[in-house]
Amino acid sequence: MAVQGYSDYDAVGLAELVAGGEVTAAELLEEAIARVGRVNDQINAVVYPYYDEARERALSGLPAGPLSGAPFLLKDLYLLYAGQPMSNGSRIFEDYVPDHDHAMTARYKAAGLSIFGRSTSPEFGITATTESMVHGKTRNPWNLEHTAGGSSGGAAAAVAAGILPAANASDGGGSIRIPASCCGLFGLKPTRGRTPSGPDVGEGWAGMSTIHAVSRSVRDSAALLDATAGPDLGAPYYAPPPERPWVEEVGGDVRGLRVGLITTAFNGVETHPDCLAAVEHAAGLCRDLGMEVEDAVLEIPSEVSNPLWNVVRPSTLVAVEDRAAQLGREPSAEDVEPITWQMISGEQPSAADYIRATRAVHAIGRLVAGFFEGYDVMLSPTMASPPFPLGHLNLDREDMQAQGRDVQQTVGYTSTFNASGNPAASVPLWWNEAGLPIGVQFVAPYGDEARLIRVGSALEGAQPWFDRRAPVHSDE
Repeated sequence: MAVQGYSDYDAVGLAELVAGGEVTAAELLEEAIARVGRVNDQINAVVYPYYDEARERALSGLPAGPLSGAPFLLKDLYLLYAGQPMSNGSRIFEDYVPDHDHAMTARYKAAGLSIFGRSTSPEFGITATTESMVHGKTRNPWNLEHTAGGSSGGAAAAVAAGILPAANASDGGGSIRIPASCCGLFGLKPTRGRTPSGPDVGEGWAGMSTIHAVSRSVRDSAALLDATAGPDLGAPYYAPPPERPWVEEVGGDVRGLRVGLITTAFNGVETHPDCLAAVEHAAGLCRDLGMEVEDAVLEIPSEVSNPLWNVVRPSTLVAVEDRAAQLGREPSAEDVEPITWQMISGEQPSAADYIRATRAVHAIGRLVAGFFEGYDVMLSPTMASPPFPLGHLNLDREDMQAQGRDVQQTVGYTSTFNASGNPAASVPLWWNEAGLPIGVQFVAPYGDEARLIRVGSALEGAQPWFDRRAPVHSDE
């Protein structure tokens, strides 16, 4: 039986229905599964369905909590789920089945979320589209010829198409915020160390990568953060604890906040007029809400930012080599996509290069911290361009230089804050004339997700986006 009004609720709202006895977790799960069946052939967002196990968990009784019973997807990238396959978007991991849970998976289970499958990711999350040779192209529900973003594009496409109200995502250079921008969603990248990376590693990409979610409501993002934040056993570091639960920040006062407006990409790429229009519109909304907005400057010297690739390349090499060792052989070009193979088969950064790259990460953190001595929040475009057509950023190209140049158009405003570790969020406040969403980014001081939740929820109230429906949607 269909769950009436399913799309009218966020994850917290669906969990409230379960808690009140108006619907069961099993019924919500079946609704989400039915919705996958309606739209996944068009958007290609969900892989590795865990339907049987999810049904058993729902029927046996999920842990109680503010998210209990809400359907949920894990991203197909390093989020281990014991006994269920995970490919990391790569052929070399195509037959991989982990024997234990990631710390975040365990926390999602403990929160009562009804995990029923995985969302697509590009190979190892190293590009800003979700297209792979192993799983194909994930398409944007707002326009099927355009990317849903990456690397959490499957999560964003599934949420935008109404399969579920929120989904797991991760972000190493913009991979939560970019797909949130492309698909008209709220996407919060937490502070470095806010959510756990264990039990197998202490951090990803020298601390630049972090895990959270994309969602239709700010409240869901806050509730998911409440359910998952905090160090796991043996974590090398962790973010400062919040003053109160993040869900209590929803609807908080934003009057008087000093907003520094940035309209020049940190890597020097040109910003598309649609993205500038979106950020100017957002600035006007901020002023209407009582915030003080002024033009600002944050310069990140190229000699600081350029070495960051010297973290990503060896990290990708280690992932491939470790998997090949598990398989008892050497990696080959047939195991990975052409761009990935060029990254890992050529001359690698030296140990000294890696140390200089981590120094650059820390230097960027100090520059960004200095910016927030004068401002409470930063506002910028999320991306320097609207969502690209499919085939523009995929890893099966041969020209690595062109790939790097095109990716820079997507990460010019986002990757700086992966390096600095600051919390940052993409907020959906603008759609261009072609009907494509264009997000804007808000950044807060280190450890202050609360401020972003207050700002995001204020904007959500001023210009609601929750009821906007993409042309491809799972509502009957």
